Order: sequence, then C-alpha cells, then structure tokens
Amino acid sequence: MVQDNDSFIREVNDELRSEQFTGAWKRFRYVIMGVAVLIVLGTAGYRGYEYWHNRNSSQYGDQFLAALNLAKDNKADQALAAFATLEKDGSGSYPVLARLRSATLLAEKGDVTGAVAAFDAVSKDNAVPAIIRDVARVRAGWLLIDGGTYDQVSAQVEVMATPGHALRNSAREALGLAAYKAGDMAKAKDWFQQIASDAAAPRNVANRAQIMLDTIAASGKAA
Repeated sequence: MVQDNDSFIREVNDELRSEQFTGAWKRFRYVIMGVAVLIVLGTAGYRGYEYWHNRNSSQYGDQFLAALNLAKDNKADQALAAFATLEKDGSGSYPVLARLRSATLLAEKGDVTGAVAAFDAVSKDNAVPAIIRDVARVRAGWLLIDGGTYDQVSAQVEVMATPGHALRNSAREALGLAAYKAGDMAKAKDWFQQIASDAAAPRNVANRAQIMLDTIAASGKAA
C-alpha cells in the first residue's frame, strides 16, 4: 500500500513537472529559441572570425617576409613599394611593422630626413602601441646624432631618459653622443654617468658609456 502511494505521488509529481514545462515552453518558447539561435550565430561568427584572422595573418606574414627578402636582395624600391602596400592593406601588427621597416630602409638608402620623418610619424600615432612609439622615437633620435643638433635629438628622446623607463639608457646614450658631438663635454659626461650608475643598464651599453667617460676624462674638457 505504501509502495502504491509512493508510486502515485511520483506519477503526480512527474505530471505536474510535465505540465509546468509545457506551460513554460508555451510562454517562453520564442525567447528560448531566440537565445539558442544567438548562441549558434555567435559561435559561428567567432569561428568565422578566427578562420579569417588566421588566414589573413598568414597572408600578411608572407607579404612581410617577401618585402624583407627584397630589401635583403638590395631591391630597396621594390621593398618600399611592398611595405607601402602592406601598410595600406594589411591587418594586425603588420602595417606598423611595415612602417618601421620602411623607415629603416630609407635610412639605409641615405635618406635620413625621410627616415626621421617616418619614425616621427609613427611616434606620434596614438593608434600605435606606446612601446612601439617609444622605439620609433629612439630610432629617430639616433639618426639625428650625425645629421641633427643636440636639441633635435633631445626633442625625440629626452622624455624617455628618466628612471624606470624601459628605453632610458638607449635615450641617455643618444643624448650623451649628441652632446659629445656638439662639444658639450659636461653634459655628455652627465648622460654617460647616468648609464654607468644604472645597475640595470645592459652590459654593452654600460661598457660603451664607460669608454666615453674615460675619453672625456682624458680630454680634460669636462668639469
């Protein structure tokens, strides 16, 4: 008897759940179906984007490599054209990489003014990641050591020559060399000393700074 009652209660509960489900389905079926469709479309869209992104990354990577090979084969004009196309039509990080490589190629061709302008444009482009903008500033500053003035070099890199900045010692070295070239030994000594005193300075940079400090000391021109 008890078992019959338990069986009856289970049947009633199952029926109630069935009726509740049926009622809920009638009331919310369109919402449920809509959510299901959105999930399917969202998944399909993500997979489609993933495929497109991977395919384009491979395509633009091949184009970038081809342009690098043209530069390596001393076909500078063709390489510049290839980089310009990639800058215009590429996606991801390849357009900015193409801009940096084009600027470097201009410098290698002897067009320092064009190279500095190209690096300067990258450094002022807020769409470019900050670290890449800083690298572009350093490159422009180093190119200006020979063909520019101390003030021009300073305008590019002095903002980075501060404690804690990742590129501080590259900036300090550029400033030290520019000051040395300008004949300002006291200022050159100060910049090179900042490098030598920085325990985190790369060894090769610190060694060059010490050589310059020794040279300045031997000249007797620094205070």
